[in-house]
Amino acid sequence: MKALVYTAPESLVYRDEPGPDVPSGECLVRVEAVGICGSDMHAYLGHDERRPAPLILGHEAAGVVVEGPGPGRRVTVNPLATCGACRACKAGCNNLCPQRQILSMAPRQGAFAEFIAIPPENLVEMPEHVSFDKACLAEPLACGWHAMRLGARALDGPLPDARCLVIGGGAIGLGAALALGANGASDITISEANQRRVPALKSAGKFRIATPDDVMAEDPGGYDLVIDGVGFAATRATASRAARPGGVIVHIGLGDASAGLDIRRMTLQEITFIGAYTYTPEDFRDTAAAIFDGRLGTLDWAELRALENGASAFADIQGGRASAPKIILKP
Repeated sequence: MKALVYTAPESLVYRDEPGPDVPSGECLVRVEAVGICGSDMHAYLGHDERRPAPLILGHEAAGVVVEGPGPGRRVTVNPLATCGACRACKAGCNNLCPQRQILSMAPRQGAFAEFIAIPPENLVEMPEHVSFDKACLAEPLACGWHAMRLGARALDGPLPDARCLVIGGGAIGLGAALALGANGASDITISEANQRRVPALKSAGKFRIATPDDVMAEDPGGYDLVIDGVGFAATRATASRAARPGGVIVHIGLGDASAGLDIRRMTLQEITFIGAYTYTPEDFRDTAAAIFDGRLGTLDWAELRALENGASAFADIQGGRASAPKIILKP
């Protein structure tokens, strides 16, 4: 099969690779669309020790089952394969399973390829009217849905009454903003530094779009719920300042691992901080359902490119030349 292979930091090669091994009971899925994630960028830059080269990256996939249970089904793919038997899995928190595997991390090769192997329980069947290009967004949007759900649960009032700030206008942050809107929030600000993304963000929903400088110029404590979809020291500092006394910060982004939080203010103002990692199976199914019935909007803000041109797509993202919140590759 053809695949886009990460061979060294900032090096991707489109070449022939062996097809995936398909364990007994799993499905072979022909990939029709796959998104580029921030974690793929981290690996591409050599910043993820969990993803050593050579490796096929990519985990935001949709396609068609060609072998295994339910051949011919059009599906979107939950890339988290878990044990199903541990305490976390039994509680429905499969994302915290200590045995979890994910596409694009050994031993599972990723979806920047023509085919992947995945357990059948990780597949959500798609209706015919939904395109693969939109269905593959279920994975990144589910991260935002999970963050929204955790944040709403921690608020001291109803989500529709909350003033919300989402930091970052990539697919993760935009997904959080869309999930907030789909669940009743109406006062939603997205903070985005890359002005190339602003037209796509404005077209995606009824959001206020602000620059990071705009948000920092506001009085402290203006937001009930802050979702950081970036995860750098500067964005954590913004979140610490923006959350009101008794407010909530949900941290999704994995930009870096140090500094930024104002622990003194968070303590004195009793601000809740929640880490959010991927999503539960229920979050993934709920997100897919919201895509299928249109609650997350038209989802026409992604840019499509051929998989064979994936290396240039990564270079454009790294160089700040990509205007879309998401680039989707087509094998």
